[in-house]
Amino acid sequence: MRPRELLAAVPTPVAAGAAAVGLGLATWAGWVEPRRLVVRDVELALPHWPATLDGVRAGVMSDLHAGVPHVGLGTIARAVDALNALAPDVHLLLGDYLDSSQQWRRDLAPEAIAEQLARLRSPLGTYAVIGNHDWRNSGDRMWRALDAQGITVLEDRAVKVGAFWVAGLGDMRYRMPNVVHALRAVPEDEPVIVLSHDPDLFPRIPARVSLTLAGHTHGGQVAIPLVRRPLLPSHYGERYARGHIVEDGRHLLVTSGVGTSGLPVRFLAPPEILHLHLRNPQVTRNLSVT
Repeated sequence: MRPRELLAAVPTPVAAGAAAVGLGLATWAGWVEPRRLVVRDVELALPHWPATLDGVRAGVMSDLHAGVPHVGLGTIARAVDALNALAPDVHLLLGDYLDSSQQWRRDLAPEAIAEQLARLRSPLGTYAVIGNHDWRNSGDRMWRALDAQGITVLEDRAVKVGAFWVAGLGDMRYRMPNVVHALRAVPEDEPVIVLSHDPDLFPRIPARVSLTLAGHTHGGQVAIPLVRRPLLPSHYGERYARGHIVEDGRHLLVTSGVGTSGLPVRFLAPPEILHLHLRNPQVTRNLSVT
């Protein structure tokens, strides 16, 4: 049977229903879900995280990709407001603030984006790494813009934040990240969180790190059940697509971020910011028993 004859054989109500479903899915993926910013609460019992730091909370944001459909300065402002409403102890930013396709837009200059991010408020401050899209535009300019607003940018170095450390790694596509150098200042017995824009660096992270945070993948953007995510920019496929991953006792958390890359669609991989609750395993066990 020829395609035209096959289509003609399909009952009109069935064809109309299929078209309506297709249109609905396309509208959801291309218009609705990319605008539905989710605040995701995540509680993690972490190795090498002391009881004295049990309950520390962090706001995490990644992959704004400002300039793509659905993400302008207004979207960034709303995300910042949502993070501030959580009143975390510290804010952690994971890169790709400006989409590389928008480098000539003056209204989305790195300085304008940094000005919005500077509104983040927390007792311990805001710490950031630079992503591949930032470097593809002008990573140095984004770095300077964030730094000028009081946001600490970390590349292969660590800083003491209260009673723990935050280390940041350079982007693996445009820089030469050095994990050993990044952790050089951190005493072996003190807790440290590592910021890496790309989760593909996780196999290099030593076991003494309490938690590695990453973005870059956007959760695959399209996550059809039982089907491989088609828009997943990782050498490891689904391994580090999204969420909490534990390998050999080492903990990684990958966020799907706020914006999109390539196709401006999302399906079952909503944009998100994270509200982390960092727990000591022993305290958590004791609470569960009582």
